[in-house]
Amino acid sequence: MAKVIHTMIRVLDLDRSIAFYREAFGLEEADRVDFEDFTLVYLSNDESDFEVELTLNKGQTEPYDLGNGYGHLAVSVDDLESEHQRFGEAGFEPRRLVTLEKDGEAVGKFFFVADPDGYQIEVLQRGGRFL
Repeated sequence: MAKVIHTMIRVLDLDRSIAFYREAFGLEEADRVDFEDFTLVYLSNDESDFEVELTLNKGQTEPYDLGNGYGHLAVSVDDLESEHQRFGEAGFEPRRLVTLEKDGEAVGKFFFVADPDGYQIEVLQRGGRFL
């Protein structure tokens, strides 16, 4: 069986991105590997073994074209409304709270927020299939 271990996103400013993921999601730097042309920084927390890999391509000055193929990263939280308020107070500009329903039954409750490089992150109320 395969085990999903990380997702990678390209960033322009490691310090800015590390600060965002730390403040927004409690992710801390677990490892850093520096190469001549790029740097990899792995972020994680005690909630999961899954990591976010930030890739800084040295010399890249223009924002990355996210294109129309990127979906989103998703995280679950215990108290969605409190997190939504906290994100707003932190200046992260979370989008509105949404309840997704199917046949009149709530399937999930969430909001989206963009990281400093424009990657979309879905923040879901923990419960059901979103533990």
